[in-house]
Order: sequence, then structure tokens, then C-alpha cells
Amino acid sequence: MTRILAITNQKGGVGKTTTSVNLAAGLAQAGRRVLLVDLDPQGNATMGSGIDKRALSVSVYQVLLGLCTAETARQRSDAGGYDVIPANRDLAGAEVELVELEHRETRLKSALVPIIAEYDFILLDCPPSLNMLTVNGLTVADAVMIPMQCEYYALEGLSDLVNTIKKVRQYLNPRLEIEGLLRTMYDPRNTLAQQVSAQLQSHFGDKVYTTVIPRNVRLAEAPSYGMPAVKFDHGCKGSQAYIELADEILSRNSMPAAA
Repeated sequence: MTRILAITNQKGGVGKTTTSVNLAAGLAQAGRRVLLVDLDPQGNATMGSGIDKRALSVSVYQVLLGLCTAETARQRSDAGGYDVIPANRDLAGAEVELVELEHRETRLKSALVPIIAEYDFILLDCPPSLNMLTVNGLTVADAVMIPMQCEYYALEGLSDLVNTIKKVRQYLNPRLEIEGLLRTMYDPRNTLAQQVSAQLQSHFGDKVYTTVIPRNVRLAEAPSYGMPAVKFDHGCKGSQAYIELADEILSRNSMPAAA
């Protein structure tokens, strides 16, 4: 059974793309068939997977507008061991163009139907805003993963996102749930980070992943080499955390890691 996770937070710079790319690589390393869909016009997940966004002939933009199929647009990330439906700046125009199309909220869902069964996990790297691209991601997803830094403003933004998820559940996707909250760029020496982390655990309980992603320079360096950190430096603390996250997700979904 395929599990579709939308990785989203309307706040930028919280590690969504780093999480998308490294979780995809971690799950692939555990023997799972993984598709990563880049829904961000910046195309960072595409580049971080070793695919040149400047050289794309087709991308998720054409998929959403019905100009090509998801099967035609997907590429193999040799650097990560998973498939990618890539994105580039063309996607910025999709927001406006989608408004005038029929079934605008379900375009991605319809496009993915023919290939969903080919994967164990489909990860959707959503843009840092609650726009039509994010709504398309939330409409097809089974659950939402929310990467967030443990700081004051993160809690404020979280309530907006939870309200959006409730609306999508009410009108577009009744099965949508919160898979989990992921604490990223975590520095245990920071008192505020400790306090916010404790608040999250108190309020959301087991929806907060046990795995915590630390601040780690190797996570930031890996994209410039066009590969996930899990492959770039397998032994660094950041990579090990994402491998633990992949194992935790497999455990939560009753899918034991491959031997």
C-alpha cells in the first residue's frame, strides 16, 4: 500500500527540502520504492537530487497543466536511488494558470493515479506558502509531515497550517491526517528550543517524531554536490538522523526496514 506524504510548512527555511531529499534517500536505502515530487518553483529538491532544473524539457508544471503525463516527466535520481518528478521556475506560472482550470485542486492527484502503485512512498516537497500548489499536494496526500524549527514564531505558523489541513480535510480530502511534526535544525544548548520542543510534545504527543534533526553543516553542503547528505556523508550526524527518521516512519506504518 502506497503512503503519500506532503512535506509542508508555510514558513520558509525550516528544512522542508532537506527533509524531502534525505528522507527519500533514507527510505530508498531501506529498500523502498520512492517517488519525490518537487512542487516548489525554486526546484531545490530537483537540484538536490542531482537533476539539473535548467535542462528540463518537461517538469511537474506540464504534468499539472495536463501537457504531459507523470510517467513522462519523472526521472531517476542516480545520486539518491529514487525517482523524481522535477520542477523549475516554470512552475511559478502554474499558480495563476491553475485558477482557470477545471478540477484545479485535484490536478496532481489525477496525474499520479496511473503510477501510484509503483511506489511504496511518494513524498511531496511543497512550497513555503499555502497556495494552489500546496493544496494540490494536500489533496492527494494521505498525511502531512511538518518540519519546523523550535522557535517562537514556528508555533504561530503551525496553527495556521493546522487550520488549512482541517479545511482540506473538510472539503477535499477527508482522509488527510498529520503524520508527524519533525524538529529540525535543533540545538539542544538553546533554552528556547528546549521549551518549544517541550510545548510541542505536550500539545501533540506522539505526533511529534522521536527523531530530531540536528544543526549540521554537512546537510547544508550536500545540495551543492547534487546529492542527498545521506549519500554525500553517510556518517555525519545529520545523515544518521534522517536514516533514523526513515526507520521511524517505516515502524509507524508497520513496514519493517529491509534486512
